[in-house]
Amino acid sequence: MDFLVWLFIGGLVGWGTGRILQGDGYGPFMDMAMGIGGAVAGGFLMHTAHIDGFTGSLLTTMVAVAGAVVATILAGLANGRRIYAS
Repeated sequence: MDFLVWLFIGGLVGWGTGRILQGDGYGPFMDMAMGIGGAVAGGFLMHTAHIDGFTGSLLTTMVAVAGAVVATILAGLANGRRIYAS
């Protein structure tokens, strides 16, 4: 069940982060894919740390969100995109 939450949150956060990175980007689908990748990576890191239970699910979701944001921003910055606060 957590994996499905990571996929949903990663897609949502990746899309939102991609909207912040204005300019010539990858487009919404690639931003969502990068967000999903970051969320799954962050979620698996927390899962391998054996943080379980209700509190563990909340922490894992928060780390998945952070992973999605970091993956999308780093990919954008690596390709010369600028970050604007809109």
